[in-house]
Amino acid sequence: METRQKAPIGRPRGFDADEALDHAMRVFWGQGYEGASLTDLTNAMGITRTSMYAAFGNKEDLFRKALERYTEGPASYGARALREPTARQVATAFLDGSVRATTRPGCPTGCLGVQGSLAAGDSGSSARDALIAWRREHTSHLRDRFRQAVDEGDLPSDTDPDLLARYLMTVANGIAVQAVGGATPDDLQQVADMALRSWPPAGSEPAPE
Repeated sequence: METRQKAPIGRPRGFDADEALDHAMRVFWGQGYEGASLTDLTNAMGITRTSMYAAFGNKEDLFRKALERYTEGPASYGARALREPTARQVATAFLDGSVRATTRPGCPTGCLGVQGSLAAGDSGSSARDALIAWRREHTSHLRDRFRQAVDEGDLPSDTDPDLLARYLMTVANGIAVQAVGGATPDDLQQVADMALRSWPPAGSEPAPE
């Protein structure tokens, strides 16, 4: 296999794009969209602004790519949780994953999808809208999974899948905010466990047709 040689730092293809994007993700994660300056980003990525624009586009484009990276990496617990066999196991895996991701050693605390642009001016409106859409998409995935659970008799027939999904997402978002405030993993796990105590009981199996 041919080994790629490192090019001068100003060239857009002479660096590891995945590694650079990981560094950008961490800057946005820790400092938020508006708090992350281009200097912060390029310094962390180890490239020039010219290289950044050539490889990733402008700051908004870079943020969206970093959010995708976050979704596929630290926040991938969400997609895995949806594959659990019961609704309660989905919720358990989702909240447990939230606790781990928001308190991961060596990473910023909290959730990029929550605090990346909670309070933003006009310059951050695009990032704010992207994160609103990101949270809504994850809520809709949970809603669809809980609707399936109702249809399968895993949840009571009078369960509101949309409300249940919003409840779970609200708890997870709260866990992220508390993590930024210094809450320990044990503290946050207790919150997750308490939230699950009010989980609807398993429904009865649907009658055979």
